Amino acid sequence: MPVFGKLKQVFTSQSSQAESVTRHDVLKFMDVPVTDADCRFCPDPCDQDHDDVPKMNIDTESDLLGSVKPFRRQVVVSTGKSDWHQEVTEADGTLAAFLCSANKRRHTRSDSTGKASSSPNDDEPLPSGLFTQDTSDRLSILNGSHHSLSLQHDSASTLETVIILPDYKVITDVPRSLEGAETLWKSALDPAYGRSGAPGRSDTLQVMDSTLLVLNLALFAQKARQALRNHCPGPREECVSPPVRPARLPDIHQAFTQYLEREGWEVHTDLEDMSSEPTLELLLSTGNANSADPETVYQSQLTALPAQRRALILRNSHVGGHKFAGNVIIYTPAGASVWYGRVTSHHVESIVKNTVIGGCVLPPILRGGLNLARPGCRTLYDW
Repeated sequence: MPVFGKLKQVFTSQSSQAESVTRHDVLKFMDVPVTDADCRFCPDPCDQDHDDVPKMNIDTESDLLGSVKPFRRQVVVSTGKSDWHQEVTEADGTLAAFLCSANKRRHTRSDSTGKASSSPNDDEPLPSGLFTQDTSDRLSILNGSHHSLSLQHDSASTLETVIILPDYKVITDVPRSLEGAETLWKSALDPAYGRSGAPGRSDTLQVMDSTLLVLNLALFAQKARQALRNHCPGPREECVSPPVRPARLPDIHQAFTQYLEREGWEVHTDLEDMSSEPTLELLLSTGNANSADPETVYQSQLTALPAQRRALILRNSHVGGHKFAGNVIIYTPAGASVWYGRVTSHHVESIVKNTVIGGCVLPPILRGGLNLARPGCRTLYDW
């Protein structure tokens, strides 16, 4: 039996000991930078001032790895909010809804989410939940808590600011319309183009100026509201759920800020004014425009980001897997995306030290991720 076959046989064992040991081995075999460090540094039960997760219907038994649906790109639309519709693409009049329509109209290639991902260095299939951008052309559309940068220059602006991942790029001044969504799709989201987008774009593309992006799914409020609706004794139209805000619940967001700042990182919870930052077009024009390769120029900007030790932490809308709450997604400039599940404030210190700073994956809480198999790389920051 091939080495990977043996690992996979033990990996699928129901033994908890086999799971904790062989998950690390399988991921390491597939060139995923991993660590065998503990997922929490505090004792269990905890004797520190960490908030406990409220009693909710969270799945603590199912295997986390494999619970992420493959995608090629993820779009996070500015809203300045932290609470949204369950399906943001169904909220009429929003850029998320317009972008969903544009994606369906423009995307003519068949979605290949059923195709298994292969390791970048051979033909061995990656474990379920791990995938590359070649696995699928699916576009994941989310709302984010960041404000539109257009508001800094016009308080009445309806133009949005969009973060595109794992490209690590920011598009500003996107009209909240079907035409605006189609222009965005053609210039920056079309699977036919790389991170630098379509040639001759008319929009403003800039590299996100953070060492990493942490997305913290604001699902607790949604689940609490759903529970209130399900227990309403009268007709649904008579049942008005009181507002439920994430601030009332354990704040993983705050825990990340605390531990990152303790490690000397600069933490932001919103995009900063990027009007003084160079656009990709300006960067291309500073040298020999005829010989400059947009992808090379773009990557040169990304490789300089890890030294800045700046983190952008946002809340985002529903992406699936609420039964594995709390969910955290971490992106690095090198294009890696780590999805963790069942995260509580007890885990944040270890995530900061091992994944954010160390660039390694913690296997026991891994749901999956994009571009995690990195042959020849010691960390998720390496190219």
